[in-house]
Amino acid sequence: MLKKLSLSTGSRDEMQDITNEVQRVLDESGVNNGVVYVYCAHTTGGITINENADPDVKRDMIMRWDEVYPWHHEQYRHAEGNTASHLKASTVGASQAVIIDNGKLILGTWQGIYFCEFDGPRQRNVYIKIIEG
Repeated sequence: MLKKLSLSTGSRDEMQDITNEVQRVLDESGVNNGVVYVYCAHTTGGITINENADPDVKRDMIMRWDEVYPWHHEQYRHAEGNTASHLKASTVGASQAVIIDNGKLILGTWQGIYFCEFDGPRQRNVYIKIIEG
């Protein structure tokens, strides 16, 4: 089963918790055991799994990405001017795999699945692929 999740982002850099949406797609599928793949089909966005209890974690991550990959650098050459967003997306990665057991995502107590925006605001698509087994 493949499902497209459409997202709207509101700022250049943000992390949207999509855990509940992924679980909803899993619930609709009726799959009890297997793997779910969450994939970002954009070169300036990514998917990560991280803490979803303290919102300061998201703030701190975005702050450090901006420090490591500044938006402006005299040696950037990419004509669109968004080299930093490509670097951040490559660092985070385009996808995550999560085990499914008894119809539930196997995540740690404080873990959530995030779409990471690095070149917003934009309309984005995230694909959720569920493999039974």
